[in-house]
Amino acid sequence: MVAITDKEFKQLSEYVKQHFGIHLKEEKRPLVIGRLQQVLSEKRLASFTEFMNDVVSDRTGRAAKLLVDKITTNHTFFMREVDHFQHFKNEVLPYLAQTVKDKDLRIWSAGCSSGEEPYTLAMMMDEFFGAEKSGWNTKLLATDISGRVLEKAQQGIYSTESVQAIPPAWRSRYFQQIDPHQTMVKPEIQREIIFRKFNLMEPTFPFKRKFHVIFCRNVMIYFDGPTKNALINKYYEMTEPGGYLYIGHSESLDRDSTRYQYVKPAVYRKL
Repeated sequence: MVAITDKEFKQLSEYVKQHFGIHLKEEKRPLVIGRLQQVLSEKRLASFTEFMNDVVSDRTGRAAKLLVDKITTNHTFFMREVDHFQHFKNEVLPYLAQTVKDKDLRIWSAGCSSGEEPYTLAMMMDEFFGAEKSGWNTKLLATDISGRVLEKAQQGIYSTESVQAIPPAWRSRYFQQIDPHQTMVKPEIQREIIFRKFNLMEPTFPFKRKFHVIFCRNVMIYFDGPTKNALINKYYEMTEPGGYLYIGHSESLDRDSTRYQYVKPAVYRKL
């Protein structure tokens, strides 16, 4: 196993922080070493200095993509933090149905990982609008920095065990069994999601219109305070008045500095 020196870990951490916003604390050193060992071996690199030289000099961006795919933790599951989905269904969707006059809903799942969150939202909106759904634009934007998990999300294939958290009526209506071990989201729901690779550290967001709802849950736990605050400010500017921001329950906003109004734990609103 190739060891990493203090200088090398500092260089790698600073690169990751600058380009991806992720704050690699000292306790993450073993994780970094473990996840990158195979890469060093396959590329026949003798040190992490050689690895970082490869990342910095690679103009194709493939080396940086491989780095972020290896160090990001993409743990999610269907119906995670279920009270958010209940709030979205019972409070937010009725509000949007009454106030969005052009019937163009703009929902963003930022840090969508392997797709469970946006697919859940798509199923929820399909059920809510029912026969009236054809008159609405309900497509969701789902973004992540990791191309690896986006590929899985676009496939829409999950273990049969992992979808057991979904209500039985939804499993019957929105999924099709591939084999005893795998289940796939039906194409009509897959078509509701626009998956894109996107780095939340971009200086400005390229979106032409603001969002009615932004889900960014369990993403900012990897950022330090200034990075998180800068991101929240960008989210605020991209939120429609009356729109909502959902964050993870292990996360919080500084109510004295944010312009969002607190609604309930991990739910905020732009008034």
